[in-house]
Amino acid sequence: MIIKFKVEFLQEVFNFLDKLDEKAREKILFNIDKSRVKNDSNLFKKLGSDIWEFRTLHNKKQYRLFAFWDKSDNKMTVVIATHGIIKKTQKTPKKEIEKAIEIMNRYFKEKNKRHENIHI
Repeated sequence: MIIKFKVEFLQEVFNFLDKLDEKAREKILFNIDKSRVKNDSNLFKKLGSDIWEFRTLHNKKQYRLFAFWDKSDNKMTVVIATHGIIKKTQKTPKKEIEKAIEIMNRYFKEKNKRHENIHI
C-alpha cells in the first residue's frame, strides 16, 4: 500500500480527541489511517477551495476533523488537521470551515516567518 500523505494534528485536535470515549477516538484514528491509502469521500472529503474534512460515523454520531494540505515539503505531502467537532446536522457549520481557514492562514504565515528567519 502506498501512503499518499502524512497527517499532523494541531493541539486543538488532541484536545478534541481527549474528550471522546476510547472507541470513538480509535475509529477516528483508524479512518484517518485508511484515508491515507484509499481515496474515499466517505472518509476524507473536500469542503471548499482549501479545506477538507476527515469523516467518521460512530454510534450514530458524525465526527469531523477539519484539515488542509501543506505541499511545501518536496518529500512528503502533509495534511494538517486543525480541529474537530461532532456534527448535529447534515450541513457542516460555515463557522467551522471559516475557523479552519483562519488556522490555515496563521499556520502558513508562521511557517513562512520561520523559513525567512532561517535564510537570513
